[in-house]
Amino acid sequence: MKILPVEKIRQCDAYTISHEPISSLALMERAANSVFQWILEHITRTEPFVIFAGTGNNGGDALVLARLLAQAGYTQVQVFVLKISNKFSPDCEANLKRLTVLKGANVSYIQLNDPYPDIMSAAIVIDGIFGTGLSKPISGYWASLIDHINANASEIIAIDVPSGLFGDTNNEAEGSIIKANITLSFQFPKLTFFFAENHSFIGDWTILDIGLHPDFIEQVSTGYIYLEKHMIRELLKTRSRFDHKGVFGHAFLIAGSYQKTGAAVLSAHACLRTGVGLLTVHVPQSGYQIMQTAVPEAMLCIDETESGFCKPDILEKFQALGIGPGIGLKQGMRGAVKLILETAHCPLVLDADALNILADTPELLNLLPHNSILTPHPGEFDRLTKKHSLGFERHLSQMQFSKEHQVYVVLKGAFTSISTPKGEVYFNSTGNPGMATAGSGDVLTGIILSLLAQGYSPKDAAFIGVYLHGLAADLAASKIGEEALIASDIIEHLGFAFQKIKEL
Repeated sequence: MKILPVEKIRQCDAYTISHEPISSLALMERAANSVFQWILEHITRTEPFVIFAGTGNNGGDALVLARLLAQAGYTQVQVFVLKISNKFSPDCEANLKRLTVLKGANVSYIQLNDPYPDIMSAAIVIDGIFGTGLSKPISGYWASLIDHINANASEIIAIDVPSGLFGDTNNEAEGSIIKANITLSFQFPKLTFFFAENHSFIGDWTILDIGLHPDFIEQVSTGYIYLEKHMIRELLKTRSRFDHKGVFGHAFLIAGSYQKTGAAVLSAHACLRTGVGLLTVHVPQSGYQIMQTAVPEAMLCIDETESGFCKPDILEKFQALGIGPGIGLKQGMRGAVKLILETAHCPLVLDADALNILADTPELLNLLPHNSILTPHPGEFDRLTKKHSLGFERHLSQMQFSKEHQVYVVLKGAFTSISTPKGEVYFNSTGNPGMATAGSGDVLTGIILSLLAQGYSPKDAAFIGVYLHGLAADLAASKIGEEALIASDIIEHLGFAFQKIKEL
């Protein structure tokens, strides 16, 4: 699914109006009806509603919703029209007239500096005040009114975007913002939905299809995409009856150290479960017996000494290299990272301590092979670049880093983002908070390494790997809950995740 900036969404609206064709008033009716249908499916008719509508098209959506609720038999619908401007948008004004002539319509007006209205504690508040048309932070009386709503409403549903929140960028100046529990957005997610600092305003969000013109959606360009199942399914290769293990690649994983062999075990298991033909794991001598017992399917390359590293000529036979999970920061591993960067002739994925070594030795960044995949969590990424106070700021640095070094950055988080050497960003749609557990990142490294060894391009390996990782965790959490989820549960559900992706 494309993630479009607000201006291109407006262009999509205009294109739909002229090419469907449909009037702007009818398109507003369609959009509001999608919110109404969601409410029918999720909220009983006995619930009271308090609807706040502005003077623009977001207010028009709210007024249509009020009319539909009243006509459907929702008996407790109180509407407050905020006279933010003396001029209403034409469609908002038309729908205000339609509502006020409706028998039993309960419409009140709020003028500048009026007393704040009472909000019943049991009421569901609908926010249709500003929407995406906002260009500056909300201040003054209207900001105080929003603060009053936030303080007194028990549940808030925002139409399209919470009032006061910008759609394309973070709010740089202070201003009041609606704190929605649920945001019902039209056709496309907004970029601002994907950053942690905005979650308290957005809550849980759902995208409602309002039938914007498919030709425009197909043709419009954007640097932001939301990864969905059908996209991943199209990338998966089909296995032939006569394929053998040699067809599916030989991966080399450098992982583990004294007291951190578990990272190597998890990453190796994940690599094998994702379908690689052969796997060799480099471990120190302390990990030899553990790996032979825990992962008998893997071959091993053992250090001659605890600080040594396999000779570089061994690297020539592999289709993909992965380095980082649990390797530590000793001098031997620092040398191994440098050696890998200098001699790698195949796709490369770097994680964990490999990234920390890069951060400690910034000159190594210049050795990164183009199209390598780096999989940092926010702390690791900040060590690679600079300290970031906001997710949106880190996002901008992520794009810059990918373009500067011509690599893929998998920035792990609630909506793991994949930035490409071209500066595009893809946000993942799978995963849950249960993945915030030790070893989850090691599993992801193994998954991506496996896909690289099987011949997937770095871009496709990153997309499939991130989606598969999150989906396996979702399937596991559906059985045991998010709190009980551990990294090995993700591995155990990889096969079911593959099956889920393949379902039509």
